[in-house]
Amino acid sequence: MTSLSVEMLAADAVEPITSAGNAQLGIAVLAGIAVIVLLITKLKMHAFLALTIGSLALGSFAGANPAKTITSFTTGLGSTVASVGVLIALGAILGKLLADSGGADQIVDTILAKASGRAMPWAMVLIASIIGLPLFFEVGIVLMIPVVLLVAKRGNYSLMRIGIPALAGLSVMHGLIPPHPGPLVAIDALGANLGVTLALGVLVAIPTVIIAGPVFSRYAARWVDIEAPERMIPQRPSEDLDRRPNFGATLATILLPVVLMLVKALVDIVVDDPENHVQRVTDVIGSPLIALLAAVLVGMFTLGRAAGFTKGRITSTVEKSLAPIAGILLIVGAGGGFKQTLIDAGVGQMILEFSENWSIPALLLGWLIAVAIRLATGSATVATISAAGLVAPLAADMSTSHAALLVLAVGAGSLFFSHVNDAGFWLVKEYFGMDVPQTIKTWSVMETIISVVSLAFILLLSLVL
Repeated sequence: MTSLSVEMLAADAVEPITSAGNAQLGIAVLAGIAVIVLLITKLKMHAFLALTIGSLALGSFAGANPAKTITSFTTGLGSTVASVGVLIALGAILGKLLADSGGADQIVDTILAKASGRAMPWAMVLIASIIGLPLFFEVGIVLMIPVVLLVAKRGNYSLMRIGIPALAGLSVMHGLIPPHPGPLVAIDALGANLGVTLALGVLVAIPTVIIAGPVFSRYAARWVDIEAPERMIPQRPSEDLDRRPNFGATLATILLPVVLMLVKALVDIVVDDPENHVQRVTDVIGSPLIALLAAVLVGMFTLGRAAGFTKGRITSTVEKSLAPIAGILLIVGAGGGFKQTLIDAGVGQMILEFSENWSIPALLLGWLIAVAIRLATGSATVATISAAGLVAPLAADMSTSHAALLVLAVGAGSLFFSHVNDAGFWLVKEYFGMDVPQTIKTWSVMETIISVVSLAFILLLSLVL
């Protein structure tokens, strides 16, 4: 789940790095994933090394030239870090400013005062859904993590009881609701109506996020009963602070990138003219990089200076924020490298070839193809783009509502069972301090629930409309 430009580039890989047949390629994929899981779970190897070795093993099993396999892995690692790494770094800086200035405490204290114990998961899913509407999944995570961890710690909640609703809100928005890149590309490929797709997407998203978030979190908290990891929890500000930012300024700083990206999305929809001066400006200020950078710069004043920080103290805060995320950046990057190795090996094309002879309803076909590509490549956006392209001819004779439902079916399939080849899997694992089995029991199961439940509601709507 990285930026649109990176994903589309990956989806359009022209020449596979191996000439292996589909059977050998399928075995190579399973073997590569097995190597990664065994190295991490049995040998307790660091995930970065395991993903690197697993990528090389995949290439070897597929009979690819080792040099090409290395190139694919390093290209995927580089593009993932380029698109996601800077966002994680900026998010970490903003999170540290929130923590050290007392801004995060202010938000948590306000939330705990306003929401009772049973209402807290519902409050988290609502906040995450609003924040996740215009944001890439990774941006939403880095904005929500400090709040999630502090609420769990301060309110003495199971981390899964608070974290799963937040993740569900972000993930559902990413997979089903424009202006996220996957749904937008599918709308264009299938010739669907944006407004109808958005309206139906919200109808599907509301019950889906309730089931996958607050409801499922009850069970996830029993299966994986863990506390927020101490190394990731924003620490209370030093006692020498005479004041801390007020709630309004803190909330405005967090929501600034959300607002900037939402403005960009609305202008793109309303104006829809790349040469228009207003749209060109909003395309710049609404890009994830600039939006988060703006929030960091504003936060230095609304958070740091408001708490009485000197310039030196702000600089020190920024420096301290970057060291803890080095491991996360490498793991997420290696996950992107493994994903790119899968794509360049031709796994996506193999799935498309297999699916050509499936004689099933269009909505289910779109979902199944997206599921298969998602499982193989780990990328929700690549799965959406590929599946939408394959079922596009079926949308030609569809009504407006059914074309929109086909977009949603493809988006739902693209979220199915995130595992070791998805950079998002490693992001969640590291931020929440879980091991691989725990991440599968919680995050992977939650993603599968979102995919299956949303498909069920899509099929129900198709019978009514």
